[in-house]
Parts: sequence; structure tokens; C-alpha cells
Amino acid sequence: MSNTSRLDAEAKVIDWQWSRFHEMSIDDLYAVVRLREAVFIVEQNCPYPDSDGRDPAAWHLLGWRDIAGRRELAAYARIFEPGIRYKEASIGRVVTSPAIRGTGLGKYLMAEALRRVELVAPAQVIKIAAQRRLEKFYSGMGFKVVSDPYEEDGIMHVDMVR
Repeated sequence: MSNTSRLDAEAKVIDWQWSRFHEMSIDDLYAVVRLREAVFIVEQNCPYPDSDGRDPAAWHLLGWRDIAGRRELAAYARIFEPGIRYKEASIGRVVTSPAIRGTGLGKYLMAEALRRVELVAPAQVIKIAAQRRLEKFYSGMGFKVVSDPYEEDGIMHVDMVR
């Protein structure tokens, strides 16, 4: 059930791809791994095993943009239906390309992720494990803190629900 939709993010057209793991092409998967590695491991200086075995059970939201005729992954999120990652539905591995930060794409990505969760888990609670530094961002999207801060892979997190 792979499909795409278009969204204009501050004059940058984003093509949203919504796919199961087995529906992604090798090029799509490589772009996802490359973006997640560049941000979560290299930029955040956090050596951790990104390939956690959960990708095959997830939905994948990929935000593509066209740069001089070349397709580039600009945004990504991993979404789980209830009962897979947590008892609640969940959104994780939320990431935007460093090249376009500050354009509002992170908010567009989360809005699209929330819309997609509603398709697979209508009216369900959504849980995220948010980096503490992004708590205000997620609060602005309607999430509330439900845990004490905890360390995961050397980075402080809190659980949040909406």
C-alpha cells in the first residue's frame, strides 16, 4: 500500500511516500539509512545500533524533494501501529536533513506523521520517546510528558503521549 502525496513546505515541494518496509526500493532504504546515520549517529555523536530489527514491522514516511533533477530524502519518520513498539501507536526516528533545517519542515513532517497514524490507528493514543532538547517542539504538537527524564544511548529522553 505505497502511495505519495505532495505538500508545499515553505516553497519547497515535498513528495510524501508512505511504505511498508518490504515495499521500499533498495535506493529508498539506502537513503533512509544514510539520513538516520548522518543525524543520529554522526551529527549527534551517538554510536548506537540504528538497525534495531523493528523496521520490518513499521510504516515508513519518507519526504522527498527534487534538487536539480535529483531526488533527495529531506525528511523521515518511522510509525508503529499499537501493540508493536508500545501498547500505543508510536512515531520515532523523526529526522530532517541538516541542509534544510529551520524551514519548518520538521513541523510539516510531524503533521504528516500524525495524519498517517490516524489512517492506521484511528483515534488512538500516540507515544513517542523524545529527546529532552525537543520536548518543547513536541509539546507544541500536542504531546505531554508522561515519564521522568531517562538516558538512552547517551542522550536524555522523556516519554510523551498525545
